[in-house]
Amino acid sequence: MTDSAAKFAASKTADADFFSRAKARLTLDVPQGLTDPDVIPKRGDHDADPVMEAIAKVRPIRPAAVLIPVIARAEPTILLTTRTAHLADHAGQIAFPGGKIEPQDRTPADAALREAAEEIGLAPTLIEPIGYLDLYLTFSGFRILPTLARVAPDYRLALNASEVADAFEVPLAFLMEPANHQRKSRDWKGIERNYYAMPFGERYIWGVTAGILRNLYERIYQPA
Repeated sequence: MTDSAAKFAASKTADADFFSRAKARLTLDVPQGLTDPDVIPKRGDHDADPVMEAIAKVRPIRPAAVLIPVIARAEPTILLTTRTAHLADHAGQIAFPGGKIEPQDRTPADAALREAAEEIGLAPTLIEPIGYLDLYLTFSGFRILPTLARVAPDYRLALNASEVADAFEVPLAFLMEPANHQRKSRDWKGIERNYYAMPFGERYIWGVTAGILRNLYERIYQPA
């Protein structure tokens, strides 16, 4: 076998391994904490912080869903977006497609697919939802349910310029490498808050997005 053939075979194995692990470990069962204010999510902006209960008491709770689009290339990638600079929340930050769960959404996965279509023009017919990660709680009261999905590599995008400035892919292997998961801290109302950051070239992936990616790593690759 030539070197190029060996590399191709190895990448295909990595592709199949990730998706098989994801399908074995994740489900599309909706967690109770998405809408139940008495349930404190395990993950969120409060990870490893002493402010977890204070954040969980933020009202009203705001159920939301994001899509984690894993592009099924020979070497898989994750599709991310850069939010426009004029948005009121998280302006200019790197994010997943997603938003509030609306009454017409049958499931959180449906909400994630709808938002991806609205924000970046990603066709639902190219998306295969696999399962949900852990519920992620933010300081502003959002309870985000990340939907992991396999996306066909022949997708085409049409960015909504009012929300999204850019869309780009990052190698899954980079994002799933623990050495790239930096722990940072900052002050929040007089309390030190810890969070993840995953710098990728000129792209600074941090906060909610990095926290969800860390949870993806833990759910797929750490012992169950």
